[in-house]
Amino acid sequence: MQLQSRIQTVAHRALKKGALEPIKTELEVIPDAGVQFVVRVVSSLRRKDAAARRQVWDPLGDYDPELFVADISSTHYALLNKFPVMPQHLLIVVRDYEPQDARLTARDFAALARCMEGSASLGFYNAGREAGASQHRKHLQLVPLPLAPQIPQPVPIEALLDAGPGLPFRHAFGRPEQTDAEALHALYCRLLDSAGVGGTAPYNLLLTHRWMLVVPRAREHFESISVNALGFAGSLLARDRTELERIRAAGPMNVLRAVAVRCE
Repeated sequence: MQLQSRIQTVAHRALKKGALEPIKTELEVIPDAGVQFVVRVVSSLRRKDAAARRQVWDPLGDYDPELFVADISSTHYALLNKFPVMPQHLLIVVRDYEPQDARLTARDFAALARCMEGSASLGFYNAGREAGASQHRKHLQLVPLPLAPQIPQPVPIEALLDAGPGLPFRHAFGRPEQTDAEALHALYCRLLDSAGVGGTAPYNLLLTHRWMLVVPRAREHFESISVNALGFAGSLLARDRTELERIRAAGPMNVLRAVAVRCE
């Protein structure tokens, strides 16, 4: 069975059994700084918050078998995100424990590339708590594209990436000449160096079939609003209408500027 078909089959079964609990949202589009930002407003996080209070120490290692999708390689397996905001949200997890702020390896990129084969998708990595990571076992994530059918770009931030890019915070951007794991890992290392990311400093990584983006992070939150890698794709999450209005008032690009590292 192909991975995409397997994801759909497992998601259907897990939803029927109550293991998969999608978070219902309303979608708002906020134009700002040349980007059609997508903001998803959550209807309720009560179930997720309750689950977090009773969560086991390592839910990606001690996972619910109903959320298991497939063994991707000898070093990685794939799980469904238990509380997805978008459908078919995949977690690509290391089999042998590594912390979430660890550098990615060629084996990580091999697993991610395998999951991206034959599909339009966005891979991303939240390197550490300040980059928006909620779990401490190393895992990459994958969501299907487009992020929202209401806007022309599959990834909203591409409106600026294709033009230069023109992002008002420190970042590094590149287009892979080859898509094998070694080439992707080499590009990733070059972008980390270019962005000034050293050691276990927090950052976000985003990857499509066409480009790779690294954004160093200064903090996780803008006011009460947590921002992870999807924010730098142009997709933000508001826990309620109050947070939506804070994003609208500040401007989504200023939200990103506030949690990223300033340009020198």
